[in-house]
Amino acid sequence: MDFTFAIGWRHTGVLRSAHPPLKRESGFGESIELACGLRGRVAVKYNGPKVKRSRRIGIALTPKAQQVFNKKGPDSGNGRPRRESEYGLQLVEKQRLRFQYNVSEKQMRRYFAAALRQKGRTGENLVIALERRLDAFVLRSGFAPTIFAARQLVGHGHFEVNGSRARSSSQLLRPGDRVRVREQSQKKEIFEMDWAAYSPPTYIERDTDELTSTMSRIPERSEIPVVCEEQYVVEFYSR
Repeated sequence: MDFTFAIGWRHTGVLRSAHPPLKRESGFGESIELACGLRGRVAVKYNGPKVKRSRRIGIALTPKAQQVFNKKGPDSGNGRPRRESEYGLQLVEKQRLRFQYNVSEKQMRRYFAAALRQKGRTGENLVIALERRLDAFVLRSGFAPTIFAARQLVGHGHFEVNGSRARSSSQLLRPGDRVRVREQSQKKEIFEMDWAAYSPPTYIERDTDELTSTMSRIPERSEIPVVCEEQYVVEFYSR
């Protein structure tokens, strides 16, 4: 998935940081945050081998995994074709979606329960809610090369949302919310990158001079660069 990797990024590594609870918001998005149980909880992230996981789900989650894909292909590497059952297909698609946003299984079930209560297609509601997460927005803005790095940077307090320092990667953004790299962090080497190499989706307005991004509107499913047959995810959680 080349579009998830910001060219010119120099920072690598894994951070392990707890996230403080979200404050209750009023208005747009409150029902999703409360239904997902995001207040007062620490998110569980995936810290296992990224290339192995990428080959299992058929999606490159990191630049290193993309290099392996380019050289060997996205198969599991055992040389034998894999025949999936209906349940197996549902499980793979669910894992694809979960690992592209780096959320725990418990979080996924809460997001699904909230999406099920909304109007419209449940699968699309689910993907849109995940896309509104702060770490996903940081990734989509090009401020991080992977979702894992985005969670890391948010957890270390490198970003502000509407002028206030943000540390919770699960914070759900609303139209008009402005995410900014903190002034103390802007001169760090990790934010020295080739901005012309990546353009964010149309629902994000990015200012590379100020290192800010604004969510102009709620994204549509067709605009979200996530590889997933969400109907299989709906079927998996509806069993």
